[in-house]
Amino acid sequence: MSTPHSKFSAAMQQLPLVAILRGLTPEEAPDVGDAIVESGFRLLEVPLNSPHPFASIALMRQRFPDALVGAGTVLSALQVREVNDAGGQLIVSPNFDAGVVAEAARLGLVCLPGVMTPTEAFGALAAGASGLKLFPAELASPAMVKALLAVLPAGTPVMPVGGIAPDNMQAWRAAGAAGFGIGSALYKPGKSAAAVRQSALDFVAAWTGAVRA
Repeated sequence: MSTPHSKFSAAMQQLPLVAILRGLTPEEAPDVGDAIVESGFRLLEVPLNSPHPFASIALMRQRFPDALVGAGTVLSALQVREVNDAGGQLIVSPNFDAGVVAEAARLGLVCLPGVMTPTEAFGALAAGASGLKLFPAELASPAMVKALLAVLPAGTPVMPVGGIAPDNMQAWRAAGAAGFGIGSALYKPGKSAAAVRQSALDFVAAWTGAVRA
């Protein structure tokens, strides 16, 4: 039986892109999920400020057993437990909160806290983070990723999130970014499943090109 961490490792090797589905409803979850998963994504995040997020997480966890499905905007240890109860296996936060990371680690979940400084990055790793979400990436740069990776433990996944588009991924990747979180450029409320599928394929193509470069 695959564990959350084995799913994460496999996705990071195959297509390390997190689909951030902010605003997704349970009614949309099957079709939008199909569009994204069939394009190759295996990391699915439903932010908790979406409508009925736990229902969407439960639906997609059942529909996509091989994907790593979980929640974003997780701000408390209680929310970590609620995500776990819904079947979620991925915990993503905009910030680093030691209690959130520790609870995710205790439950065996993959945890990607948001960081912006070396102090936050080392604190998150010490608390048990599986990787680091560089957020908001609009305020950072590929040079910052390179500088962080020079001092972080070897192999630490750093994933920029915020403002990531197919045409700007290569510079981040060249600096050492291990993957990305992708939000409104992939999905936003009201976007059809067909349009989401096309956007997903655009990101897959951009990632493949970046890896080849």
